[in-house]
Amino acid sequence: MNAPLRDALAEAGMTVAMLARRVDVAVKTVERWLADPARVPHAETRMRVAEVLGVSVDSLWPRAVKEHLKLGHDREIVASYPFRNLCPTSVWAELIDGARERIFMAGYTSYFLWQDHPRIADRLKAKAAAGCQIRFVLGDPESEVTRRREEVEGVPLTVSTRIRITLDQLAKMGPTPGIEARFSDDHIASSVFIFDDELLFTPHISNLLGHESPLLHLRRLEPDGLYDRFAQHAEALWAGGRPVPDVGAGS
Repeated sequence: MNAPLRDALAEAGMTVAMLARRVDVAVKTVERWLADPARVPHAETRMRVAEVLGVSVDSLWPRAVKEHLKLGHDREIVASYPFRNLCPTSVWAELIDGARERIFMAGYTSYFLWQDHPRIADRLKAKAAAGCQIRFVLGDPESEVTRRREEVEGVPLTVSTRIRITLDQLAKMGPTPGIEARFSDDHIASSVFIFDDELLFTPHISNLLGHESPLLHLRRLEPDGLYDRFAQHAEALWAGGRPVPDVGAGS
């Protein structure tokens, strides 16, 4: 048995079912973790379990963590997904709710945010009111770059329509200091979503939609590492962007 995990559950006053619910896995999955110390969750799940139980990751799976320890630049990779929609909605929710200083949504349309997180507008307004800087970089729905991408994708819900849905959602939030948006066509091939010292990056592949493309979850651990390179890209998009009228306090 995984004695450290058993003891951590007891100390936290949690049952197997409670832990499974908190980390969004099946009860049988937690039972397998308890029964077999060699059975190790993915890195991101390990971190969530440790956070819920209030202990360190290496105290729960010491040998496994040591064997899987990353020493190179790839240690900033928390998780990777072959498709963006395989990244659990709970991961996005935790990153959004956990951000204190900045949230930077540099997706060409960011349309999916409003579909997957129905209350995100209220959450973002609350974040801004608490001092969190919130910025959106969107594609220009009227640009030639957008038009060409629509031809490549060839889907009924066009790129420009998806952008306008995001613009409409931002406009409905009303004048909100701390929330800004800019247009840029330079990120048609990729999306970067930053939440303090963590980010999600998606390279857009050929004619695939965003949810069909891969996603990397990164956490900043070193200067000029993977996180910093993608964050610098996002800042460059912002610096070269054009203000979107009627968003926030007037960006």
